[in-house]
Amino acid sequence: MSRLQRLALAGLLAFALPAFSADDWVARSNANAQSVLKVLADFSPESASSLGLPGYDEGVFDLRPGVNDRFRAASAAAKAQLQARRSSESDARVLQDLDIMIAATQRQIDSSRINEKYLLPYFDIGQAVFRGEFGLLQDEVAPARRKAALVRLKRYTGLEHGYTPITELAKARFEEQAGNAALLGPVKQQVEKALAGTPQYIKGLRDLYAKYGIKGADKALDTLEAQLKDYDNWVRERVLPRARDDFRLPAELYADNLRNVGLDIPPEALMQKARLSYAEIRNEMQAIASQIAVQRKLPDSDYRAVIKALKQEQIAPDQVEATYHEVIARVEEIIRREHIVTLPQRPMQMRLASAAETAAQPAPHMDPPPLIGNKGERGTFVLTAGNPGSDGKSDGYDDFSHKGATWTLTAHEGRPGHELQFTAMVERGVSLARSVFAFNSVNVEGWALYAEAETKPYEPLEGQLFALQARLQRAARAILDPMLNLGQITRERAHQVLTDEVGLSNGMATQEVDRYTFRAPGQATSYFYGYTRLMELRAQTEIALGDRFDRQKFNDFVIGQGLLPPELLAKAVAEEFISQQVK
Repeated sequence: MSRLQRLALAGLLAFALPAFSADDWVARSNANAQSVLKVLADFSPESASSLGLPGYDEGVFDLRPGVNDRFRAASAAAKAQLQARRSSESDARVLQDLDIMIAATQRQIDSSRINEKYLLPYFDIGQAVFRGEFGLLQDEVAPARRKAALVRLKRYTGLEHGYTPITELAKARFEEQAGNAALLGPVKQQVEKALAGTPQYIKGLRDLYAKYGIKGADKALDTLEAQLKDYDNWVRERVLPRARDDFRLPAELYADNLRNVGLDIPPEALMQKARLSYAEIRNEMQAIASQIAVQRKLPDSDYRAVIKALKQEQIAPDQVEATYHEVIARVEEIIRREHIVTLPQRPMQMRLASAAETAAQPAPHMDPPPLIGNKGERGTFVLTAGNPGSDGKSDGYDDFSHKGATWTLTAHEGRPGHELQFTAMVERGVSLARSVFAFNSVNVEGWALYAEAETKPYEPLEGQLFALQARLQRAARAILDPMLNLGQITRERAHQVLTDEVGLSNGMATQEVDRYTFRAPGQATSYFYGYTRLMELRAQTEIALGDRFDRQKFNDFVIGQGLLPPELLAKAVAEEFISQQVK
């Protein structure tokens, strides 16, 4: 992951503000957070505005000279303010929140240093500009705010006085370090995919400006197109010669990635856990596949053959969205009937991704709602249909466009998974420290996999089989991502495991290996680990409470804690939830 992506992610996390609670301690804790929030907004204003923070709609991310040093200095000053407040605070809850924010700020400083130590500063500017513009050019964004996209575009291109084209700033940051032969260039495939994505981003932006009828953008769009083409030519001349075929990261950098996603055990221990689960999940898949084969009179009951047969029943392209909306309604019915968790008041929405969105993020995902001053805007479950290759052509998926897969993907990205997580933060409200600075992928993805498991028993057999396939994929991630980055397996063999054993399409398997090797090395380990930690906590709580255990109360409590990491969530369950139930 490039430094730009890390900074954008930092901004995203830093501005996931829930509605303020009326509790005095929450208000005090949120006040403590403002100095750190300001730092992150100054360096990634696009993320701030996307999540509703006023005053940043026209801002562009900082690539000016000395950005790394300035970011670390500003973060250190904010951390010092938090430490000073800690010395005069007596409330245990506020103290814990201060500790969360201090630790999160220090991680950002450490990661900035480690990335600067090892990597040349290469930026996928086409993707970054598209995401910055797309944050404002959406149906859920108020029309009055969309005009700021043109101001932002003029700043990206340097058409506004006082701004240098972002492409020129990106070139300058690379050239500053290009003479250092010890620094690693980006992975060659990463650069090639970025170059192939530029036409999609340009077309995607022109389509968005036309869709929303924003006038006067032609000059800025033409300028951006010319600048991105020039930038791509420069990348071919200057960056590709420094690009590497060996995707492996230095040990210190990979370890930092794992810490940032929330992994607190060595990768070797994670792989050991995942191998056991991998074998057990396949056994369970075989039992269900055999039942499906009998029901459907299939000639081969092997789970791989059954998956292949079910995937052939593809939903007509013009019926995919309608089919998912039907499944969303049925999953919500299950949630209510089985008392799994309290559903949000606002309805859920889902749509198909555009070609430009798919180029930026080829995996299905959830776009969170504005969490600052939310006025009814909703998050969106976004379904992608392929993985754009380095030649610009999409390697299509058959993984999500058949009925068996609709159940678990809805549970993961929608309800009771990610969409419910973020909507609950809008509707309930928790402190910034517990919803923002305690965030990591282990917490977020752990809940989404747990949500899949909660709905699986009530789905049709086909849905259950693909729920287990998705769980097998996450166990494979926890094995293959570390193996690849530790040099214990090749890309080709990892790809083969995903297609031949897990049953993914070629396009989806390629997307997976890309994720492990250059899109986000280490991040894929978080799904399996977060799921195991949450299931362990669930079992521990059931054993402690016996017949006093109430699933809906437990799940509501977990959601109400925001995005706490496993150790803090376990502490809250032990000290608050269990004690409340035994009274």
